[in-house]
Amino acid sequence: MRRSRNYDLGKDGIWFLVLSMAIPTALGQAVNVLYAIVDRMYIGHIAGYGDIALAGVGVASPIATFLSSFASLIGMGGAPIMAMREGHGEHEIAERILTTCFYLLLIASAVLTPIFFFLRDPILLTFGASEITLPYASEYLGWYVIGTPFALLSTGLNSFVINQGMSKKGMLSVLIGAITNIILDPVFIFLLGMGVKGAAIATVISQMVSAAISIIALMQKNTAIKLRFHGFMSNQISKIVKFGLSSFIILSTDSLLLVVLNAMLQLYGGPGFGDILITCSTIVQSYHILVTYPMNGMTAGCQGLVSFNYGAGLVDRVRKSIKNLQILITLYTVVMFVFTLFGSRLFASLFTNDAQILSLAPRYMFIFECMIIPLSFQYVNVDMMTALGQIHISLPLSLTRKLVFFFSSLLLPLLFGASAAFFSEPISDIVSCTIGTLILHFRLDKILQKRVKEGFSI
Repeated sequence: MRRSRNYDLGKDGIWFLVLSMAIPTALGQAVNVLYAIVDRMYIGHIAGYGDIALAGVGVASPIATFLSSFASLIGMGGAPIMAMREGHGEHEIAERILTTCFYLLLIASAVLTPIFFFLRDPILLTFGASEITLPYASEYLGWYVIGTPFALLSTGLNSFVINQGMSKKGMLSVLIGAITNIILDPVFIFLLGMGVKGAAIATVISQMVSAAISIIALMQKNTAIKLRFHGFMSNQISKIVKFGLSSFIILSTDSLLLVVLNAMLQLYGGPGFGDILITCSTIVQSYHILVTYPMNGMTAGCQGLVSFNYGAGLVDRVRKSIKNLQILITLYTVVMFVFTLFGSRLFASLFTNDAQILSLAPRYMFIFECMIIPLSFQYVNVDMMTALGQIHISLPLSLTRKLVFFFSSLLLPLLFGASAAFFSEPISDIVSCTIGTLILHFRLDKILQKRVKEGFSI
């Protein structure tokens, strides 16, 4: 079987492969979080208007993340298909899938950029910006949107690097981009006096660097499945979208639900206190992505392992891969839960010196993250079903969690006040974990038995 020269996904030890592919990818995603967190840390400490600017960026950031989620629709849609085809010995088709997704990322950028650039102010006002925070939110989002092609290429192509077993190169791409952002942020924000605009420009330049590294990695001689720039397969677009839809819904609706959360906080918090709640929410959201992005990295890093062995018909290796991945992610969430208990105030202090925000944000942070251990099962359930091509299972699982969050965020503040909106996350976590784990328990063996009896199909 033709595979990446880094690992043999069909023969190497499962624990070795899970650790080798999940940990570097998780670290890469943790570093990727720095794009958002470092921006917010610096912005929160701008003299004179830092807290208000932080609230504005907090409203803009979920919308920016929603834009980036289209990279997951294409990248995490095409990468498992590429891995399955390679595992089944169809190397040329695997390369053409990669090429097709490259051009789809460019097309998506061309469509999304003008829409969100020209409509950004009404969108921001609808979803949580006040007259006070709008100038900062609009400035940040406007500059970010200009860099949409780099955001989509850096995230989308990284999935194809990772799914070939090149998790270290995938991590390097994100790491170098994040380091670039960390260096440029204080230069643009403070030294050049560009404020919020400087933070957005630094992010765009960093994503440009990450995109270039991913493209180079996919074109190198020792890369098994190369980016060739020819062989576009229009007949594969629907399959790519179908495979990526679950991941897209997870990320895009996470962003949209945070937008709804901000809108409810502003609506029920009222003048003045609404902006304070959104500043707290921005800190909570920063911590939340610090928790969830590495989980997403672990499952994304192991999707290629599961997809390859499923394509090759090695169903026992599929079972072991999913089991070991769940153990790893559960251990991670236990560690993060302990930090949430004891480190929340320390984390909040990275963003602000305001006494009122420092008294409120840690409390909301614990409420929001109190069910992160059950949440680990939801990530494995959804992403591993996607890796097996079971979109009819993974997609409803994604939607279930989002719908519970959505209705909770609408009803709880109406019944119990603005702050009750923060309970929407733990309620949705425990409900989706219970449903998803039961479905995985009863369906996985049937799916793998069908693969053995009926052969390979996508």
